[in-house]
Amino acid sequence: MNKSITQATQDDKQISKSIKRFFTRFHVSSALKASNAYKKKGIPVTEIFQYLFLLIFSNRSMYMSLITGRNTPGFAKDSVYRFMKMIQINWIRFTTILSSRIIKDAILPLDSKDRANVLIIDDSMFERNRSKKVELLAKVYDHAKHKYRFGFQMLTLLETAKKAAIPAKYVLFDSWFSSPSTLHAVKGIGYDVIGMVKKTPKMFFRYNGEDMSLVSIYNRNKKRRGRSRYLLSVMVDVVKDGEIIPAKVVYVRNRNKRKEYLCLISTDTNLDENEIIRIYGKRWDIEVFFKVCKSYLNLSRECNSLSYDAMTAHTAVVFTRYMMLSLESRESNDNRSLGELFLYFSDEMSDITWIQAFQMLLQMFRTMLTENTELSDEKISELVDAFMNALPALLKT
Repeated sequence: MNKSITQATQDDKQISKSIKRFFTRFHVSSALKASNAYKKKGIPVTEIFQYLFLLIFSNRSMYMSLITGRNTPGFAKDSVYRFMKMIQINWIRFTTILSSRIIKDAILPLDSKDRANVLIIDDSMFERNRSKKVELLAKVYDHAKHKYRFGFQMLTLLETAKKAAIPAKYVLFDSWFSSPSTLHAVKGIGYDVIGMVKKTPKMFFRYNGEDMSLVSIYNRNKKRRGRSRYLLSVMVDVVKDGEIIPAKVVYVRNRNKRKEYLCLISTDTNLDENEIIRIYGKRWDIEVFFKVCKSYLNLSRECNSLSYDAMTAHTAVVFTRYMMLSLESRESNDNRSLGELFLYFSDEMSDITWIQAFQMLLQMFRTMLTENTELSDEKISELVDAFMNALPALLKT
């Protein structure tokens, strides 16, 4: 039997329409090339990256795909390993270029000019707790679990975002990163800061010419009564090595513990208190990001390589998956969560695999009729149409 469906055709059908549209719309291949991800000969890096991108939606690891023979690529597994270990690829540059394109082409045109765009700083653990020989592995303190774990700390880089001209006015972070030195550093890059500050007696802000802790400032002032969203708002100076930055501190009610309060600080003193609280609420998006990446997109679980470069490549692939899901969630008309969208794409990939197999069976049926009978092409087409019409409606959909 002549093989009428080539490997290239199978690969094209294996990619769902939404995923293929994402790769084409934002020119993922050119972003890879701009990040030094290219080869002079052999399998194109775009095909390998596409294969890694689709692995999660087939509900199988690369190892299980090779064992079962389903969704096997047109290249050996060593090609994948060599690609992930390529030291010349700048994966931070790749994710920055891709995210910048998505923001400029798909998000900014639909946003209001008055919208406050933000960058969110947060860290998360890339755990390799059972590993011993992983490259650059270290013991890192996980402030979320209050334990030391073996792994790596992932952190956003502001300088990279600034060079990529990602539009943002404010930088958000929680109390773990808030300190006078951090506020001065971020302000020096060119961003205003809105963050939560610890109520520690070891951190001082200048209030009425006196260096005081946030707790002392709170105790000296009269609080707002009633059901106001905040209890107190004061102007302070953030002092570091003789340099002064004016800032506004807002004391907010703690909804979980009514007798306690939270402290928010903003280096943009023109913002009112309610706007500071509203903008800081956007910081929760980074928690959703890490949750989706770890729970659904297999961050740190899909890659068991000992190479640090391979783990960096895996992280970039996972972040690209999240970009696509987040964009699909934004542009779709329904209210599905990112987890539901992930399951939708997984089901769609399964449907594509079934349709591909059914088309191959039909092609085999036509070939056998042509080789073993004297029927004309028109008669064979009539038989195939009659067979398709006789199928149950459930299979047709």
